[in-house]
Amino acid sequence: MFLNTIPGFDKIFKSDIQPPKVILVSGVPGSLKSSFSYIMLTKHVQDTGEFGLYATLEESTDSYLNNMQSIGVEPNVNLQISDYTDFRNEEEESIDYLQFTEKMISYFKETRGDKFTCFGFDSLGALYSLMTHEEDMRKRMYHFFNMLRKYNLISLVIMERAKDGESHLMGNEGFLSDGIIVLGMMRRQGKLIRYIQVEKMRALNHSMELHALEIGNGGISILGPIFE
Repeated sequence: MFLNTIPGFDKIFKSDIQPPKVILVSGVPGSLKSSFSYIMLTKHVQDTGEFGLYATLEESTDSYLNNMQSIGVEPNVNLQISDYTDFRNEEEESIDYLQFTEKMISYFKETRGDKFTCFGFDSLGALYSLMTHEEDMRKRMYHFFNMLRKYNLISLVIMERAKDGESHLMGNEGFLSDGIIVLGMMRRQGKLIRYIQVEKMRALNHSMELHALEIGNGGISILGPIFE
């Protein structure tokens, strides 16, 4: 149950998120995109006994785990972190990251079967910075997103966005995705408030209001709507 992964999720969603879905987790730097995605997947595999994969081009495994443990979130053996950062020290042009990711997902589907239900990717911006042939990226992302659906996964794909910007970098991620979750920060009465907003989620009834986020020992919780 993904509704149980973040306390207060039921304030936004009236029913649970069902696979297959590719969901962009978008926001400005420092808006907790990686923490939110990792916590959501960790809690899911912890509660269900299912298996997930978290692929990162942004941070090393040790960095991720240290960051999560600093807010009281313990790792779970059912969420495997695949750290691509070592590859970035090699000859980048020789590595096809999308192809490598697809092979890895295929492997875990073969070995874990229907227990493999969720996937995280951090991040599209880092991926695009390593790609050398931008002219066919739209076609490749279409194939990549469809591949994630083919394997019946809930996929959280992290992507930075400029403040007040749209959720796409190459022009079509927002259209290809099944959902867009935006994390952000705003000032009210001199205080910095973190928030979450679901801009889009196909086949699911949800609130589109801004909801306040709180981070503390034990992770992230959703407090409720932010009223103007």
